[in-house]
Amino acid sequence: MKIDIIIPVYRPGKELFALLDRLEGQSVPIHKIILMNTGEEYFAELIKDKGFAGRYPNVEVHHLEKKNFDHGGTRREAVGYSEAEVFVMMTQDAMPADRHLLERLTENLTGKVAVSYARQLPGDASSELEKASRQFNYQEASRVKTAEDLKDLGIKTFFCSNVCAAYRRDIYEELGGFIRHTIFNEDMIYAASAVQAGYGIAYEARARVVHSHNYTNMQQLRRNFDLGVSQAEHPEVFGKTASESEGMRFVKGTWRYLKENKRLHRFPGFCLQCACKYAGYLLGKHYDRLPRGLVLRLTSNREYWNQENG
Repeated sequence: MKIDIIIPVYRPGKELFALLDRLEGQSVPIHKIILMNTGEEYFAELIKDKGFAGRYPNVEVHHLEKKNFDHGGTRREAVGYSEAEVFVMMTQDAMPADRHLLERLTENLTGKVAVSYARQLPGDASSELEKASRQFNYQEASRVKTAEDLKDLGIKTFFCSNVCAAYRRDIYEELGGFIRHTIFNEDMIYAASAVQAGYGIAYEARARVVHSHNYTNMQQLRRNFDLGVSQAEHPEVFGKTASESEGMRFVKGTWRYLKENKRLHRFPGFCLQCACKYAGYLLGKHYDRLPRGLVLRLTSNREYWNQENG
């Protein structure tokens, strides 16, 4: 079985070399690593005098301009460069926790399982709130989610993350692939289509990557604005499964985490963070009622709006 890795890249640093080295050292062989690089000049500066092609002979680089990047469309284009039976979507800031990441991530791709996504662990510099978030969203028990779980899990049934996720190509092509144009959530939109078609989404807790961000409150607001826009634009996925109840579960879970770790003094700051996230989400859900200038100030993806109206 051939496995390709697809990684969108923007202004990479030396950490990219560490990621590629970790991938080259996996317990299962990789056929090809496809980098979808935004901004050729940044990449050229990074690899200057590094003997990149000789060091990574199975890495294939495709360049695009920032104005043409799209969360769904760019990944869809990248899949077109792959002929592997399984392709793994990753981000440039996700680091394999060990050499068994791909082995464990792909062994679930049998029967009716369409995609398998990895557990995300907080990095050493993660805040307590980020650690709580990772513990809530990426728990220790693996499971396969299907349409039967919608009653209990709600929108969490569709949860999947292209930070690190493996896809079966046969099912991907049957379902029509990633959406061509979206501001965010291309992974969940695809996962929803898979669940609705009778397939399962596997969460593999033994496949682990280190990935976390200490976002500011304003960054959280902008990120959740884009999330709200995505949900508003895809009622066929999100219209019947509300996100608000999942948010309340997250608040309760974070309270328990902070209490167990004797960090309850962080709870007021968490409440402020939640207010920013919810404000961004609500504004995004009603983006079509907002002036374009305000939309451009709230979004973290200005290129999306230029593409849509260009």
